[in-house]
Amino acid sequence: MPEKIPPAKGTTPDAAPAASAYTQWYEVKKGDTLWKIAKEVYGDGSLYPEIFKANQDTLSDPDKIQVGQKLRIP
Repeated sequence: MPEKIPPAKGTTPDAAPAASAYTQWYEVKKGDTLWKIAKEVYGDGSLYPEIFKANQDTLSDPDKIQVGQKLRIP
């Protein structure tokens, strides 16, 4: 039987994997769009909805990102 490992200090076992599930972050630069970011990190701009979904806690519209904003890249 596998040994049960307790959760890391400061976390709860039922916590959503929010930011910790994403190991890559991207800081928005002037002229960036989610399409452009997806093209850069995935090689395919049409995957921009994945970035939007991962950042819905801070983004309400995929067309309204701000310079300096940090986005999670799943």
